[in-house]
Amino acid sequence: MRILLISPNTLIVPYPVYPIGLDYVAGAVSKEHEVHIADLNIISRDELEKTLAEFSPAIIGISCRNIDNTDASDPLYFIKEYKKLVSWIKSRSKTVIVCGGSGFTIMPEFVLAGVDADYGIVGEGERFALFVDAIKKGEDPTEISGVISQNSSKKQQPGPWHGEMVREFHSEAIHNQFYLETGGMLNLQSKRGCSFNCIYCPYPSIEGRKHRLVEPEKVAQMAVDLQAAGARYFFITDSAFNSDIDHSLAVAKAFKEKGVSIPWGGFFAPTRLPADYFATLADGGLNHVEFGTEALSDYMLRSYRKPFTVKDVFAAHQGALDAGLHVAHYFLLGGPGESKASIAETMDGIDKLKKTVIFCFAGIRIYPQTTLYHMAIEEKKITSETDLLQPVFYEADSISRDTIETLVRKKCDKRINWIIGSGGAVGASTVRKMHERGYYGPLWEYLIR
Repeated sequence: MRILLISPNTLIVPYPVYPIGLDYVAGAVSKEHEVHIADLNIISRDELEKTLAEFSPAIIGISCRNIDNTDASDPLYFIKEYKKLVSWIKSRSKTVIVCGGSGFTIMPEFVLAGVDADYGIVGEGERFALFVDAIKKGEDPTEISGVISQNSSKKQQPGPWHGEMVREFHSEAIHNQFYLETGGMLNLQSKRGCSFNCIYCPYPSIEGRKHRLVEPEKVAQMAVDLQAAGARYFFITDSAFNSDIDHSLAVAKAFKEKGVSIPWGGFFAPTRLPADYFATLADGGLNHVEFGTEALSDYMLRSYRKPFTVKDVFAAHQGALDAGLHVAHYFLLGGPGESKASIAETMDGIDKLKKTVIFCFAGIRIYPQTTLYHMAIEEKKITSETDLLQPVFYEADSISRDTIETLVRKKCDKRINWIIGSGGAVGASTVRKMHERGYYGPLWEYLIR
């Protein structure tokens, strides 16, 4: 059968993100089928219409990577655009349409109804291969764990995928060029699953709480393949690269042994780390460290159930600086128990973080299946009937989101190394211009002060 996989994500703030999920979906499908990827960052609707006519797919898969941008200061909502795309396809084709992806999995029944697709894949995309086989055999695909339809009443949370994770990356794929020309960044995954217990994060419900590690040599070989394809930078998409310290060290060493020569970055938790941890990673090419710090108040870190303290944050920060790395911190303000005192504590702490970039978000998006969701229900901030497809943000009892943003903007006082929210259109325009001039990578290091 012919299968068309569509990446509808055209959000380029702060920079375009390569659709790595579709590589894994394509890698899971049997070689007896022909798979084509259509990235809406590079093809127009006219070109997509031509593909529908000429390729004539039996199944169309649409990746719903994001529901919204999780930014309360500049909210963007994507479900309506996905629905328009599905409606547009249905007016031109009778092909079976199935949705999946991380955003879809967060609230599958609601997203499926919202976009009006025929089926949905809950959880990791490799289940799409089972769906394809069922369609080919004329079987009911909803009998497969993790597959739902608008007509089925069952609710699915099938758990992590325990089969092989195979990424099918083709260096000659036409959509690669777009990402190579707009920042030179491709991306990489070294493991799935998140072992942390942060109250607001949907990652465990998407990938599970137990790590499934990719062999370091395989991770390094993919890095070499990305480099050979023309990448000048790659970003590791793990929820936190250092959540398994030994594995992350082994991956960095494998990069060096395989001859990876381009820089890379990733998300990190500022936990207690070995003294030479960042030096070892830097020796393997690490260049950018993005810490999910969230607060510099021990009270708030406990509220968020973070596996580190303020003291740990400063130690990890200094360790990264000592290794010669670029460092950024993300702060998520306004959670349960937040107050003017805890905001002041965090703001004062930020002043002590030297040589860094600060990304501040006021307001925490509420997602189903998270501890924050259940807390918000118990506190009567939402009900079980609240439509969470529309962005809903937690409101602390002692301080409003607007007050938090006002305090942050006053503290920021036009400092170039403070970014409030995602940076918006102005930030995206600046990044685009720098890409056009040949700069590559995430670029926030030019804001470090």
